[in-house]
Amino acid sequence: MIMSRIQAPPDEVQGNLTDRLLAGLPAEAVLIDPDVTASYANDMASFCPSGAPAVVVLPRTVEQVQHVMRTATELRVPVVPQGARTGLSGAANASEGCIALSLTKMDRILEINPVDRIAVVEPGVVNAVLSRAVNEHGLYYPPDPSSWEMCTIGGNIGTASGGLCCVKYGVTAEYVLGLDVVLADGRLMSTGRRTAKGVAGYDMTRLFVGSEGSLGIVVRAVLALKPQPPQQLVLAAEFASAAAACDAVCRIMAGGHVPSLLELMDRTTVKAVNDLAHMGLPETTEALLLAAFDTPDPTADLAAVGALCEAAGATQVVPADDAAESEMLLQARRLSLTALEAVKGTTMIDDVCVPRSRLGEMLDGIEQIAEKYQLTIGVCAHAGDGNTHPTVCFDAGDADESRRARESFDEIMALGLRLGGTITGEHGVGVLKKEWLAREIGPVGVEMQRAVKQVFDPLGILNPGKLF
Repeated sequence: MIMSRIQAPPDEVQGNLTDRLLAGLPAEAVLIDPDVTASYANDMASFCPSGAPAVVVLPRTVEQVQHVMRTATELRVPVVPQGARTGLSGAANASEGCIALSLTKMDRILEINPVDRIAVVEPGVVNAVLSRAVNEHGLYYPPDPSSWEMCTIGGNIGTASGGLCCVKYGVTAEYVLGLDVVLADGRLMSTGRRTAKGVAGYDMTRLFVGSEGSLGIVVRAVLALKPQPPQQLVLAAEFASAAAACDAVCRIMAGGHVPSLLELMDRTTVKAVNDLAHMGLPETTEALLLAAFDTPDPTADLAAVGALCEAAGATQVVPADDAAESEMLLQARRLSLTALEAVKGTTMIDDVCVPRSRLGEMLDGIEQIAEKYQLTIGVCAHAGDGNTHPTVCFDAGDADESRRARESFDEIMALGLRLGGTITGEHGVGVLKKEWLAREIGPVGVEMQRAVKQVFDPLGILNPGKLF
């Protein structure tokens, strides 16, 4: 229904679109060379269709974004908002004939306020850049996706990103206090607050977080910060089975411990990381659990967790001696997805989240799916919050293997729902999981979400074909 209200601009109006955009934008902000615009067609997801953008726009100001949206509304041209395009669901994939609106040039940190513990940023600010900037003020921005050196805050907001530290500090949604958003018709809307508390009206800010650019264009964000914690120390525990490692996770959480990180890598992932980076991780293990604490006395906390790991059957427990060794272990975990991609050249990365108590069943089920389809499927996971990343490795040039990869991916999502989980914990829906969103939320849920979309985007020009 939404797609039927818009169409790609025919060739004869392409010049008109470009001219109209250039009336409010500098020439260098409007790209029309097909060889250049083609590079903005996709994010990093597999099996997600995309079209060729009619034009790519790289605005630097809010007023320029407003001009783009007013032009798009008048000409009924679809607009696809984009950040660094590190996403894994096709949410930033271009629609045929669209305006690809890349926000990477809006990359200023406008304010860091140590008293109010907030940062005000534009959407193109890279996550790691913000993290380092606030560290200089003794502050901490916790959300840290594995792609944090590349991904942008706007993209993090659009897909409600998570990260390695979610188990203690939560996800992006919990740090977005307020937003400035350009609506489909070019109007500017402000939501939320700068204050520590605030409950005036509906929570419109949270509505935009995770909306994948389908309701408006985020042009400024007010983000909550925390005091910078002490340097964390990491413990590595080896297990003879994934089930034993998941049992340790349950014991740690049931025991009231609050690790700053609790991550799991299965044997396939450990081997892939070693093959890529020669890090010397123990390939004899079936599952490697990493636990970290950033408390005043992390050594004592790691000792307590180490004892729980041993009670669950850990074959070896090795606490890091210092921050450097801890960082090496974390780097190994951050390399997981890159390393798995190197196994066959192409991956489908899932992010099914299940209750912690069902984590062992999820990993056992994934192993059975891998055997059924004769595929390599590595699993790394934010084990502390049940967010698994089953990664299907396959040869995209092999049609049969590609088919089996897609079918296994669907079975993994179905397994997650059967275990009481959700189809996405942090990567979003995009194109990849549209049909699965409908299965998860049901027909009434889909109807209500489409009604919200209709209010904000009556012409259906904002990121059409995503989510629904």
